[in-house]
This record gives sequence, C-alpha cells and structure tokens, in this order.
Amino acid sequence: MSQVVVVTGASQGLGAEISRAFHAAGSRVALADIDEEGATALARSLDPQGETVLPISLDVRCGDNFERARDAIIDKWGAAHVLVNNAVVTAAKPVLDIAPAEFDEVMAINVRGTFLGSQVFGRLFKAAGYGRIVNIASLAGQNGGTATGAHYAASKGAIITLTKVFARDLASFGVTVNAIAPGPLDLPSVRRTVSAELLPQLIAGIPVGVLGDPSFIADVAVQLAEPRASFVTGATWDVNGGLYMR
Repeated sequence: MSQVVVVTGASQGLGAEISRAFHAAGSRVALADIDEEGATALARSLDPQGETVLPISLDVRCGDNFERARDAIIDKWGAAHVLVNNAVVTAAKPVLDIAPAEFDEVMAINVRGTFLGSQVFGRLFKAAGYGRIVNIASLAGQNGGTATGAHYAASKGAIITLTKVFARDLASFGVTVNAIAPGPLDLPSVRRTVSAELLPQLIAGIPVGVLGDPSFIADVAVQLAEPRASFVTGATWDVNGGLYMR
C-alpha cells in the first residue's frame, strides 16, 4: 500500500528527515510548512517531477490552513492516510523570565497545531476507516526539561496527553495515534538551544554518551505509520539514550 503522508514542519531539521524517510519507503509525501520556499526546495530534491511530493504552505495555528492542505492533498492524490505532527518551536528560558506572550506562542504552535491537525485529519481518517497519526513529543514533556524552557516542556507534555485522547476516541475506526519522545538529537535546533560550551556537559549526562540520530526517529515514525501497526495506539515511544527509563 503506497500511503499518502502529511508532515508538518517538513522543510528542515527533524521534519525533513521524516519526510525523506517516508518518501524513501515509497510513500507520497505532502511537505507542509510555514516556510513554503523551504518545503518547495525539499520537494524538488526528492522528486523534481513533483509526482510523489507536494509542498504546501501551512501555518499550524490555523484550522483553515489544515483544511486547505487536506483538500489540496485529496485533489492531487485522492486520499490521505498518515499525519505526522512535527511542527515545533523550541524555546529555552528560565521559568520566572517567560513572558505570557512567549508562553502562548509556544503553546499555539506546538499544542494547538497538534490538536488542529489531529482533528482535521482525524475526521478524514475516521470517515475512511483507516489512518495513522504520529505526534512528535519530547523527553522534556516527561521530565520537565533540562535544557529547554517550561513553555516547551509543558507543550510537549500536552502533546503526550492529546495523543492518548485522540487514540482512545479514534481506535474503533481503524485510526491509531502514537507519539515519539526523543531526547537530545544531533540537530541544528539542539545546537542553537545549547551553547557550544555546554554541549559536552549535556552529552556527558546522557547514559549512552552521544546525541540521538534524527534518521532513527524518522524510521520509528515510518514504522508506526505502517498498516500492520494496527495494534499500537496511545503509546509514547521513548528514544532518549537512557535519560528517562520506565
């Protein structure tokens, strides 16, 4: 089954890794990002003919943007089967210094975006009797964060809760909803958040002694989205180098 996959925040970082992995696995991929130019560049690198990729301008804070994306995907390929809620803003700041507007911005992109995407595509998947939703959470949402801010950690914790709610309500309709909670990954966003001086200290605190591989996270997303993954739902998959064990 060649699936149609929607990846939010697809133009760079982990989103680009996830998009490449799905495309390499034979899926048709809608590259959704507020950075339409970046999404278009990635689409051209994956398929210059544009047959198996579709760049889409998407602001995850807006429900009508998700609806337009859904309609564009159906117009091109006739269906959608998988949503990966990856779009994120990463923020690090002492909790007593976070302004209300900063808190709201992080929650709007990370949590509201996940909610709206899951709602719009969840309705589509429910009607079709099949679908896969994969949410990108974080270790910070489980342990309160160490190198990130309270707003980021709270947003990722909320994503884990939303995963359970959507999983419960959509399970009987052939739709699974799971989350992946990575620890620190070898990504530009991590290196921007953690200074070069503090990065060795961060890595030393990881039991396995290295940053995580983003391509492995992408592979996990692909596996969770397979049709045969029907017995996995409501789960949060820990990929954190031993920083959080349960």
